[in-house]
Amino acid sequence: MAQNFTLDRRDAVKALLADRGDLLAVSGLGSSSYDVFAAGEHPGNFYLWGAMGGAAMVGLGIALAQPKRPVAVITGDGEQLMGVGSLLTIAAKKPGNLTIVVLDNGHFGETGMQLSHSGLGARLEVIASGAGIASVREITDIEGIISLRAEMQSIDAGPRLARVRIASDHVDRALPPRDGVFLKNRFRQNLGIAVT
Repeated sequence: MAQNFTLDRRDAVKALLADRGDLLAVSGLGSSSYDVFAAGEHPGNFYLWGAMGGAAMVGLGIALAQPKRPVAVITGDGEQLMGVGSLLTIAAKKPGNLTIVVLDNGHFGETGMQLSHSGLGARLEVIASGAGIASVREITDIEGIISLRAEMQSIDAGPRLARVRIASDHVDRALPPRDGVFLKNRFRQNLGIAVT
């Protein structure tokens, strides 16, 4: 039986990234990248193109390499379901500065809106807890987003995972830059790493 998915995805991501400070944001394939871009272009955004299932692991790598910067992975349920094993590695490594935000509409948005496992009852926050991630939650309202936003700034209380239940309504694409070299160089500069 399909679950109830409620929040507007764009409003949720915009509220999540408001007043972000030094937060680094990695976005998963497809709609989550459009949402992060629509919330406001930022040199600390790293959009993944064609890396289905890899967002959480890219975020883990950045979190481990930059332990003094808060890192948020913002991805969808389909992308995280494909990379569900990454939750085990994240739990084992315990990066205090990493937050994973799963925008869960219960559908595979990039392939035709088929029901995902989440739409059929799988609960990624329960899976994350079983993997060993101690801080997990389900968010269904904007107050929950605002509370999570404050916690995402912490660099020592993670890792955290939040399943944000969003509506499956259609939203127009907002396409971020797709030039991989540009994105890499801009992100490196934001980290204070020389680009040659």
